[in-house]
Amino acid sequence: MRDAGGEGGGGGGGGGGKISKTEKDQSWIPKIIKKRVCTTFVENASSNGALCQCGGSRDAHGSVALGDYFGTAIVNRWDSAQHSSEYPTDAFGEIQFAGASKRHSYFLRLSWDTPPSMVYTLMTAHWGLPSPNLVVSVVGGEGKTKVKTWVREVIRQGLVKASQSTGAWILTAGLREGVGRCVGEAVRDHATAASSVSLNKVVALGIASWGLVHNREQLVNPQGSFPAKYYISNAAGDSCCLDNNYQAFLLVDDGSVVNKGGETGFRAKLEDYISHQRTGIWGSGSIDIPVLCMLVSGDASMLERVDLSLKNSMPWLVLAGSGGMADFLSDVLENLSSVPVVQSSSEVDGEVAPSVDLKDRMAERVKKYFPLETETDKLVERALSIYQNKDFITIYHGEQEGPNDFDTVLLKALVRASKQRASVDASPYNEELNLAVTWNRVDIAKSELFNGDILWRYRDLEDSMTDALVNDKPQFVRLFTENGLNILDYLTYGRLESLYRSVADGTLLYQLLQRRLVERLGTAGPTYSPSSVQESPSKVAADGMQNGPATDISLFEVSGVLELLLGDVCQPFYFDALDLHMITSKRRALRRVSKLLRGDCFYRDRRCLYPWASLFIWAVLQNRSEMATLFWEMAGESVLSALSGCKILRELSKLEVETETKLSMKELAQRFENLAHDVFGSCYRSNESRSFTLLIRKSPVWGGTTCLQMGMGADARLFFSHDGVQSLLSQIWWGDMKRNTEVWKHILTFFCPFLCYTNLISFRSEEEQQQEQEGKPSEDGPGRDSDSLYGTTVFSFSDIKHIEADAQMPTTPRTATIRGVPQPRRPPKRPFIVSRWRQFWFAPVTSFLGNVLMYFLFLLLFAYVLLVDFKPPPPSGPAVTEYVLYFWVFTIVCEEIRETFFVGTKTLRQRFRVYIQDVWNKCDLTAITLFIIGLICRMFEWSYGFGRDVLCVDYMVFTLRLIHIFAIHKQLGPKIIIVGKMMKDVFFFLFFLVIWLMAYGVANQALIYAYDPHLDRIFRRVFYRPYLHIFGQIPVEEMDVGKDWDMPCTDNVTLINDGAEPCRTLYSNWLVVILLVIYLLVTNILLINLLIAMFSSTFSEVQAHSDVYWKFQRYNLIVQYHSRPSLAPPFIILSHINLFIKRVIRKVPSVKIHHFVLQLRGKAANRLTTWETIQKEDFLTAQSKIQKSSDSERLKRMSAKVDGVLKHLSESRDFDHRLRALESEMEYCSSALSWIVDTLAQSSTFKPPRAPPTLRDSFPSSSST
Repeated sequence: MRDAGGEGGGGGGGGGGKISKTEKDQSWIPKIIKKRVCTTFVENASSNGALCQCGGSRDAHGSVALGDYFGTAIVNRWDSAQHSSEYPTDAFGEIQFAGASKRHSYFLRLSWDTPPSMVYTLMTAHWGLPSPNLVVSVVGGEGKTKVKTWVREVIRQGLVKASQSTGAWILTAGLREGVGRCVGEAVRDHATAASSVSLNKVVALGIASWGLVHNREQLVNPQGSFPAKYYISNAAGDSCCLDNNYQAFLLVDDGSVVNKGGETGFRAKLEDYISHQRTGIWGSGSIDIPVLCMLVSGDASMLERVDLSLKNSMPWLVLAGSGGMADFLSDVLENLSSVPVVQSSSEVDGEVAPSVDLKDRMAERVKKYFPLETETDKLVERALSIYQNKDFITIYHGEQEGPNDFDTVLLKALVRASKQRASVDASPYNEELNLAVTWNRVDIAKSELFNGDILWRYRDLEDSMTDALVNDKPQFVRLFTENGLNILDYLTYGRLESLYRSVADGTLLYQLLQRRLVERLGTAGPTYSPSSVQESPSKVAADGMQNGPATDISLFEVSGVLELLLGDVCQPFYFDALDLHMITSKRRALRRVSKLLRGDCFYRDRRCLYPWASLFIWAVLQNRSEMATLFWEMAGESVLSALSGCKILRELSKLEVETETKLSMKELAQRFENLAHDVFGSCYRSNESRSFTLLIRKSPVWGGTTCLQMGMGADARLFFSHDGVQSLLSQIWWGDMKRNTEVWKHILTFFCPFLCYTNLISFRSEEEQQQEQEGKPSEDGPGRDSDSLYGTTVFSFSDIKHIEADAQMPTTPRTATIRGVPQPRRPPKRPFIVSRWRQFWFAPVTSFLGNVLMYFLFLLLFAYVLLVDFKPPPPSGPAVTEYVLYFWVFTIVCEEIRETFFVGTKTLRQRFRVYIQDVWNKCDLTAITLFIIGLICRMFEWSYGFGRDVLCVDYMVFTLRLIHIFAIHKQLGPKIIIVGKMMKDVFFFLFFLVIWLMAYGVANQALIYAYDPHLDRIFRRVFYRPYLHIFGQIPVEEMDVGKDWDMPCTDNVTLINDGAEPCRTLYSNWLVVILLVIYLLVTNILLINLLIAMFSSTFSEVQAHSDVYWKFQRYNLIVQYHSRPSLAPPFIILSHINLFIKRVIRKVPSVKIHHFVLQLRGKAANRLTTWETIQKEDFLTAQSKIQKSSDSERLKRMSAKVDGVLKHLSESRDFDHRLRALESEMEYCSSALSWIVDTLAQSSTFKPPRAPPTLRDSFPSSSST
């Protein structure tokens, strides 16, 4: 045939010698996919031997096809399987429609017997078409017959809209004619109107016969077309041209060019294959992909197509009233439903009579609808076979019902067919639920399945819950949990691991998990070869799809990812489940978990300890906004959970490389921070004392951290700016002193400590402290204080010590009062002298004030040593004051070591990492390092000067450290933040200034001096002198030759090389003046004003949020001085000696090692959690009311009501139509009865016993009106 020679050259190979990535990826297609070529010339009797029955001319066939004259003489009918052969396909790639959109479509020419599995893999894996949740195959309506208007509306408003909401594929012929053109236009219009970020895209797939496609020679290219230019010819009437609105085309080749229906067999096989594939991400759904055939019009040949697919249990939806075969089937199924089913001749003889009656009626309808068909017997047999499988067919009267709720029609049609295939034990509603979950139609599920009529069992919802979780359908998750699914029974550790295994490839979480998996497998050894471990995580995962263990993500990998994100504030997650809580070494933990996973893994059958929190972490790690918000609402400890989600997302955004994903993570993190802020605000308004306890409570769910620690790790500035958080910090800062104490009173008491026993400083009384801690005792019953219910809030050093003492003995029986109310264990009351002394000196504000005063003395001493008393190296020096300075710095170093390595419960590595992240700690390290270098250098004669210079610079660093000390001040603190932000603007300004300064300086130096080899003068005149020009220091005498210059100079090169001043160049001095003017114009006017504008912009931007930044940084300073000893350097050495004796010699545990941490157990923890949950629910209720009162929600509700009214109106029209039909039938019956009465009355056969009844006037007939 003509294709064997390769028709035309129309597609183009993708641009000459260049091989695109797409072309390279699809170069394997001709090796696997074949085409069909006619190899036997079977003469067409009506063409006088010029044409073959395949449609090709005699000349187009090869010599082999024409050689067997005897064989062709005895063949009466051409058959594709016998008379055509397969060759490598020569038409594949991408198609671009000339004059249409720039979007390319995929196409492939393939043989009719190509395996459908190969084609489906090509479309989903290589062409990138999304896997469908539904496939609707539109059959019929082909040719130039005009499609009815209501059928167009059903396709546009019903089929395509429903497909878009479910993520469906629509299969048609893909040609610009009939129903195929209507589907293409509807898909185009909906794609234009839909959002660009819509998850469910409709895929229109055209399956046509290759020989019938017009201008198909433009698609032929043995190397593939990328793209092929396809021109639509108007001369052909666009009858069989491809439609440019389709995403892909499968051009089925049977070797003929005129025979219709060559693609029917392949299309049926493809539909059957897809119906056995699983839905969801990577086939993770709970059901097979539903496939529905939709019949529109159609001719008599469609009977065979319908019959064959029904035998494979394929459901059909018939559009009654569309004409042709659709009307025939609707008439047969609706009007013959009262006739018994056709029985075979082998069955009981008594059943044969109805069979004959049914056949006769079927034959009558066949002749009625297809009067031109000759083989009516075959059509009747096909129709009877179809009638036997009528349960798989749904009749849809689109002209009467309209296109609304077409998705419900599709769902019911599929459910009706699935009920015929369902097993006896299965719930009859399971299939409908699975379809609703697959299509993400929670409205259908609520109205049809969860309306209270069905009692759902746990096992009925289990698989659907997994499907909803994996495929991100939070509304179904909420629906299931509200209707009988117990999350405690559902979420085991094994199922949690399976959820993490379902993470999509290419995501950041997948890469992190695979990285941890590679580490474990590398430690385990026997499971993988070294070469496989060294490969990339994606490669290991790809191999694991075949080998299995590579995808065996365990809780250990999840714990490793969480440690990466939350390790600085939380203890490891899931170590209790893996029995690793007693192991601190990472290598030992790897060996232990590898041994555990090679065993039976009994932990996977255990219930997850905190299911909602675990699901919340799972959703947050995948950046699923709605799902994470749902689990946050379900989980306890709402404030801490929101801050934890914020922390995880902000850490993930630092690792994410995709800009769009990074922005979405930051937005979701800010959303969780806002939730934490708002919920805590609700708690603070309800009860101030309990809200303080909420901030410092140690959480067992989140690895022993607190809200304050998590908020600091999450950089939650908005949360820390809340008045409740600041109130707690201020209360801790002042200790037992009142917050309105003047600074001068504090300073005076600091230098005269005995004034603390007077009334100069006001302290809070015991009654006030008790009242603040109790809050509202009446809420929990009379006589019971909040200490016994919600723990004690930490405000001072003494309170921490008492609470830690109680926490170390949780089982100690508490003393009971007369009323029997348990009271917390209290240490004996100290004398007034001791307690008042501790209240003053152990307050963080006193420690801060002492450090500030002593730091000023330290700077004065440092300045005195540098300016007055800096002696020569030994043995002449150093002086006594300098030794005092050395000792002072030594005590500062001791305190820095204590803060770095002896505060907190983390490992040394974690402590140092946290310490070095702070900018001011880096400043301290710089100052101490410079001091040590200067101290060492000044001790030697040869480096004495350098050491003094280093100490002078070090003094500047120590002085700048004062900025951090004054960050606590309410007025200075925000300004320090603004100055820090402006420093970044200065660096940008210096970048532009250095470029312009160097450009001018080099040109100016070269123009003034023709030769000057001395580098010191060059650097001064190229950089330093132009920099001074900015501030007005311009040596006019040196630069302008018109001015007298008293500097002796020479033009002798030898003298210049010896260091003499070179003379100025005279002839180019005019250019020097011009450059000076331009330079001053740019720097003093342009760049300086640019810097001012940048400062103004930064000030206006930061000023609004500077208070938030200051409040956030204030926490670090309060924590620092809360954990610092009361004495300041150099006297702090006494505190260090005391700590050494207590910790090392006496083995007394540290009291302040857990700063701002309160351990609650038992009823106290439960009641605080319950109270927090109630506040969260009140907040969500208030937010829901605000949202419902918004204009958008009102419009939605109004739209729903209008839709309901329209639906009722349509139903009322349907009732009116039925009443009219009933009236007409009643009129007919009345007329018939009247005729019978008249006939009997006139008959003389028998005499009636009484006269016929008369019509009463009180009940007039409807016909009389």
